[in-house]
Amino acid sequence: MNSLGRRFAIWSLCLITTLTSLRLVAQVNNPPFWNDIAEFKHQDSLQHPPSGAILFVGSSSFHKWTNVQSYFPGYSIINRGFGGSTFPDLIRYAGEIIFPYHPRQIVIYCGDNDLAVSDSITATMVYNRFVRLYNLIRSKLKDVDIVYVSIKPSPSRQKLMPKMEETNDMIRNFMASYSHATFVDVYHAMLTPQGLPMEDLFVGDKLHMNEKGYKIWQQILQPYLDK
Repeated sequence: MNSLGRRFAIWSLCLITTLTSLRLVAQVNNPPFWNDIAEFKHQDSLQHPPSGAILFVGSSSFHKWTNVQSYFPGYSIINRGFGGSTFPDLIRYAGEIIFPYHPRQIVIYCGDNDLAVSDSITATMVYNRFVRLYNLIRSKLKDVDIVYVSIKPSPSRQKLMPKMEETNDMIRNFMASYSHATFVDVYHAMLTPQGLPMEDLFVGDKLHMNEKGYKIWQQILQPYLDK
């Protein structure tokens, strides 16, 4: 190899090293769920969802409802649930996964993971996070219908049920004070007569729902959806 070839090889190696380093830095510096949001943007670039649809946004209970459209035929639904997310994540990415769609209705499922992050997280803390998200949405979309689906009980998080109930009650009372605001209670429909989570509504991890669980959600939620 002549000197020019060696210089070119060294330059190429330096360039590859620099680009790799930049990618690694970007991965470290990106906030949680950045890749999920990037994937949503990619999907939108290929086929942008229609304005005026119903937007489902929240954590894994929506993310894993991959066939949600088939449960609500005749409705236009955009599903932007991403697994493991909390209220701070929805607030952080509202500019990417809520406002651009100009939805006529926003259906939120979140709060489950907030409580599970740490024993130090209280119902009041989760409620305050919800209020921040609600106010953020209202600041941009003043008359959009906002529907909050209650935190669900699950066998794997049975110890959190008292906090779940407290959080649900606080959000229910908040929503009752506003127009275009609805609280949908799925919590109690998922309990046995003994007040425990119905295990047959869940897949093996005892956290995420199976088809039977989603069927309950469909029956309870559908009357609240805008045509």
